[in-house]
Formats: sequence, C-alpha cells, structure tokens
Amino acid sequence: MKKKSSGKTARKIRFGSESVAEVFAEYPDLIREKLLDLRDLILETAEETGVGRIEETLKWGEPSYLTQETKLGSTVRIHHKPVMGEEYAMYFICQTDLVSRFRSKYPKVFRFGGNRSIHFTIGEKVPVKELKDCIAMALTYHKT
Repeated sequence: MKKKSSGKTARKIRFGSESVAEVFAEYPDLIREKLLDLRDLILETAEETGVGRIEETLKWGEPSYLTQETKLGSTVRIHHKPVMGEEYAMYFICQTDLVSRFRSKYPKVFRFGGNRSIHFTIGEKVPVKELKDCIAMALTYHKT
C-alpha cells in the first residue's frame, strides 16, 4: 500500500548520527519542519561565517551543533518538548552572555527564555536575518 503524499517534497537529510535522526523522527510533523528550518539556518550560517565543519550530535537528548573543528563557537541546540505545545526553541549555553546580547540587540524581535533560549511558535514567521545574526554570534563566540 502506498503512503499518501501531502503534496510536499520530502527532504533528504543527512544527519550527524542515527540518534539525531531518531530524535527528529519523534517530533510532531509541523514542529519537525520548523526545527529542520532552524537546523538549515545554523548550517548555512556556519558556512557563511567560516567556522569550519559543524558537528551535529545530541546533548541532553537535543539536536546540538558545535564548531568542533575550529572550536570558535558556543554550542547551539534546538528542541521541542511536548509541554511546550506549539512552541519550539533554540538554546544557548546559559553561562555565556549570548542571550543577554541578543536581548539588547533585538528586544522587540524575539521572545526569550531566561538567559538560555529564543522561543518561536508554529504560526509565526521566523525573523531569519536577525536569527542568523544571533547564530553567527554563538558560532563565533570564542573568536578573538
């Protein structure tokens, strides 16, 4: 029996590991698409900033992106928990001042979760330019 097509072309994705692929497979469909969009932004920004190859792995069971090759950046994670409903987030290491810097630069653009995250909901448009700037700051955090 053939599976019904939703009319969307399925993405062919190479994940960093089978465990990362399994986590993405567990997300609800709409959330998975939104998190894949965030993943694409992280990988595009890494390429644009020249931080080297990005390692995609799991940290605390969440898809995580590290600049292992150059060690220039701070880890960026993306995730959705069922208790979040239609919300999903991009997380940053809370011991850094990254979210504080994002909050100062973009006070009315993002919704922040304390000193560790930027939150989105399924129905909202992600401010791509501003988010890529935040991702670039994280991926170059240790650059001198």
